[in-house]
Amino acid sequence: MVRKAKQQGAAGIKVWRDLGLYVRDEQRRLVLPDDVRLSPVWELAGELELPVLIHTADPVAFWAPPDKHNERFEEPARHPEWRYGSAGFPTHRRLLESLENVVASHPNTTFIGAHVASHAENLPDVSRLLRAYPNLFVDLAARESEIGRQPRAARDFIAAHSDRILFGTDCFPIDPRRYRIWFRMLETSDEYFDYSVSAPPDRGRWNISGLALDSETLIAVYSGNARRLIPAFRVGDQR
Repeated sequence: MVRKAKQQGAAGIKVWRDLGLYVRDEQRRLVLPDDVRLSPVWELAGELELPVLIHTADPVAFWAPPDKHNERFEEPARHPEWRYGSAGFPTHRRLLESLENVVASHPNTTFIGAHVASHAENLPDVSRLLRAYPNLFVDLAARESEIGRQPRAARDFIAAHSDRILFGTDCFPIDPRRYRIWFRMLETSDEYFDYSVSAPPDRGRWNISGLALDSETLIAVYSGNARRLIPAFRVGDQR
């Protein structure tokens, strides 16, 4: 099926968070990304030059009780299915270990850790992964609320790994207002502005500040890295 998808024009493989949180085998055991039974899939992706965009976990706050001590309590309160702190779910750390195990075990396969490798709250740890595994990339999608609340750390992180980071928004349907927020955050030095078009904001009740990335880094993040990383994007590319 993967070979056929490649022949029909597939540019990559997307792995949802279901793998690790919901998918179970015939014995009703959770299947995590580093399950050895999946190794042939990851190897084939590398052979076919199909990058694997993998969403492994959700924000750390979803593993904490949705109470007054949880700064993002409104999200799991609205979405009980996002509460992963109960029995039956792996810990956030176990899911991240699973991602690292897969990336380490398949060095010839390119992996894109969706949502800043599912750990935007801990950029030093993501930086560690990027230094250790040259086959790992990350996208920024749906983490503007976390990136923009730590603008100096995020700027340093992106600058240090400017050839390994892809722009993404996870914005469906497309909303120009949300794109403007992204551009403002990445391109300007504005301080303390809304990251959400909703009132109250849809994740946590805080604001963000701009990173003021330089032009070279912006070009790489917005498009250059994707063209280099994904073979299908290079068709007809004269740059």
